[in-house]
Amino acid sequence: MLEKKRMCMVITTVASAFMVAAGSLSLAADKSDGTATGMESDQSIEAFTAGEMIYGIPELVCNRAGEAIAQAQRQYEEEVKKAQKAAEEAEKAQKAAEEAEKAQKAEEEAEKAAEEAEKAAEEAEQVAVQSPIDGVSASEEELLAALIFCEAGNQPYEGQVAVGAVVMNRVRSGVYPNSISEVVYQSGQFTPAMTGWLDCVLADGAYTESAMQAAMDALSGSNPIGDMLYFDCGGFGYQIGDHFFH
Repeated sequence: MLEKKRMCMVITTVASAFMVAAGSLSLAADKSDGTATGMESDQSIEAFTAGEMIYGIPELVCNRAGEAIAQAQRQYEEEVKKAQKAAEEAEKAQKAAEEAEKAQKAEEEAEKAAEEAEKAAEEAEQVAVQSPIDGVSASEEELLAALIFCEAGNQPYEGQVAVGAVVMNRVRSGVYPNSISEVVYQSGQFTPAMTGWLDCVLADGAYTESAMQAAMDALSGSNPIGDMLYFDCGGFGYQIGDHFFH
């Protein structure tokens, strides 16, 4: 559509130039001979109309018509160049927008992948924390039940399982020893083990059925405290009964 409009402009300019030329020729024909009679003037016009005086067009008129045509052509070419440049810039802008959209999409996908990876890692860690430990001996099971009785025998059942979970978290942590007995008897960790009360309960089998069930649940992966490694009777942390886990 734009090309057609520009071509029409050129044609209009050229036509205008020829009209000016024709008008100038008529005027020149009228004034070409100051001494000619009216009849001679009429004869000159008729001769021009018949094409006999076509080679008598004044040079100035031809030059102006040519300049008008050349100017129109230049304008047309300039408009074409501008249109081409605008089209190229629009194409570049479109490509830049597409690249930006692709980059945004890639960034969103990377963020989503990172979130999924983080979620998968958390789930794997949670599974590791709650997974049972194979190959636990009956003696270690009884040891854990005795410790639970000594530390939380008067606490809610969830608190008893939580004490067992602390022991199991330490076994899995890589920071503490990797067996139940070594964790329980590690120096300076559990008061009943240091005072000898734990050994007395264990020797007499004085732990309760609730403590044994809590030990079995902890060994099977039951864990109400996540990856917490400590508990005490005051301070801070997640409270279950009288104990704070952290």
